[in-house]
Amino acid sequence: MKIKALTIITAGLIAFSMGVSAQTTTSTKAEEAQQSRGEVVPLITFDETPLTDVITTLARQAAINFQFDPKVTAVQIGPNGAPVPPAVISIRFENVTALDAFEAVLDNHGLQYLPNEKTKIGRVAPRDAKALEPLVTQIFQLRYTSPTNIIPAIQSTFSDTRAKVTPDIRSSKVLINAIEKDMKNVEKIIEELDTATKQVLIEARIVETARNPSTIKGIDWGGTLRAQNFTFGNGFTTGATVTTAPGTSSSTTTVLPTGPVTTTTTSPASSVTTLNSALGQGGFSVNTKDGIFPGIGFLNADGVSGVLSFFNEDTDSEVVATPRTVTMDNQLATLSVTRAFPIFEVTPGSANTPAAAEVTYTNVGTILQVTPRITADSNVFLHVIPEVSNIDGKDLQTINNATFEANIYALRKMETHVIIPSGNTLVMGGLVSDNTTKQYSKVPALGDAPLFGRLFRRDSKARSKVNLIIFVTPTIVQDYDYHYTPTDYLQNRVQDQNMPKTHVAPGDEDWSAWDSGKPKDWKKDTKKDTK
Repeated sequence: MKIKALTIITAGLIAFSMGVSAQTTTSTKAEEAQQSRGEVVPLITFDETPLTDVITTLARQAAINFQFDPKVTAVQIGPNGAPVPPAVISIRFENVTALDAFEAVLDNHGLQYLPNEKTKIGRVAPRDAKALEPLVTQIFQLRYTSPTNIIPAIQSTFSDTRAKVTPDIRSSKVLINAIEKDMKNVEKIIEELDTATKQVLIEARIVETARNPSTIKGIDWGGTLRAQNFTFGNGFTTGATVTTAPGTSSSTTTVLPTGPVTTTTTSPASSVTTLNSALGQGGFSVNTKDGIFPGIGFLNADGVSGVLSFFNEDTDSEVVATPRTVTMDNQLATLSVTRAFPIFEVTPGSANTPAAAEVTYTNVGTILQVTPRITADSNVFLHVIPEVSNIDGKDLQTINNATFEANIYALRKMETHVIIPSGNTLVMGGLVSDNTTKQYSKVPALGDAPLFGRLFRRDSKARSKVNLIIFVTPTIVQDYDYHYTPTDYLQNRVQDQNMPKTHVAPGDEDWSAWDSGKPKDWKKDTKKDTK
């Protein structure tokens, strides 16, 4: 009667499982894995049924070809020498597959299923308590993450030291050798970690305003009174006398009726005295022959010099950069608007080696580094590092009697961590440089006089103010933000030069023979006319 009841229950299970198969759907990896193990049966019941019959029935339901090891079906002899009757079990499983029930029964009674890949016929045999659990091999296809990123997480779940993970970077797959229990944990980890990474649109607006007003008013007497050079006495007034003997000769030609007659006359010996005095080196000297020399005294000076200033100057400038990019969640994005300036490193030469110079470059301009991280409430955590640099001047230094010149770079940089809602704007300011310079010059006493003193003093004032404001807007990119753009680029074949052209590149049709340097193709126009 028990066998008959078993047959009826089994038949009912088969019919019911076929009825629900059409309603089973898979939407997640877990459901797909469950589906690969067979259809879920609402109820599996065996009541006082021999163990071998239960295993046989469940194997048939799970489509498993197997045979029992002789040790399983052999008659067991008890301690009293009498044969031990076959094991009888009663089970009740709900919402499991036949394969799950098959493996559970084997595991509960110290049995194992050993598949044979060659014959496709497995064997149910006793499990050796001392034997290690067999390793199974499975290949997982990763959809989003990199194999190298997920390997540490997989290795942390292995309970058997024999387990091994081998990545295949080319195909984004991982080959895993592990025991069955660890393999189930690996499936869960991959399901949780191998997910699509969200992306963030980073929009930045960098505004730098500069104003440089200056004013100069008054008269600067520095050219007259700051460094007036004058001399008197203690100069050089002696001269050098040059005597020419005989004197210079001259000739005169007279035309007579008999012909021209030339008369040559030579002047007596003469002497010329040249003074060595020059401007700023004047003075006087006394001797017994000539008395005071030269005949007059003199005072040398630079003269009177003044600079009148009554002028205002103002300069306004504004630099705006609007870079934007898309980066993956928790990945660094760098927005750079710079110019590369050369830096020369000169190596002195020697007797046998000429001097050489090595050129390196440094980026000067605006660099914005942003690392976004999406939080659980769809806010965006930002790590922002803005940097603005420019060449501020030149620096001269003398080392070992050699003068070296190098650029002076002005660098403004800040670093911050903030959390803002997606689509909102972070404003970063405070990078303000404000320098005011005042300069005064006057003639003592005269410059302090009321009203009239304005003619003897000068006032100048200059201001340099630079303000930098940075706007950063992170926006989480959604799936509907992407738009497909159709293209036939792959379908267009490259034309050979010998093949006739079937189309004209966009823009070329506007270049006529009048604008083009190529000769006019009269044959082409003739073909148009004949058509």
